[in-house]
Amino acid sequence: MQLSTAITGLIAAAAWSSALPAEKLVKREVGGADIRYPKVLICHGPNATGTCTHEVYSLRECHNLPPKLQRNASTFAPDGEDFFCFPRAGNCSEICTSPTGCTFGAVDFHSPRKWDLSAINWQHLIGSFDCYLNKTTS
Repeated sequence: MQLSTAITGLIAAAAWSSALPAEKLVKREVGGADIRYPKVLICHGPNATGTCTHEVYSLRECHNLPPKLQRNASTFAPDGEDFFCFPRAGNCSEICTSPTGCTFGAVDFHSPRKWDLSAINWQHLIGSFDCYLNKTTS
């Protein structure tokens, strides 16, 4: 009797999990980040103050900041160590014409500048970003 109850429980659990969307079955990292879909905290003020958004984004794709944070964000903080992002001046549809480039470089989980873009005068420049998976070589 106990064996049939255990088997029934396993079948029910398998059926329930297969009904979930694939994104719910992916192993989540600390902070809710998934290495295939980075989560980024973007706030109006430094140190995660003011109006904020904390969303999941796809890799290797340009994303515009939300309209209220477009060229108006001092916090740009990626979650997790599995990826990094390039903040970009302007939005995704704009062509970069700066001779020095349209990003100040990669920002990852350990970047101290992620908490205060105004320290490098980028709070009024950031309009978009793209993220990539960290790769290690051995």
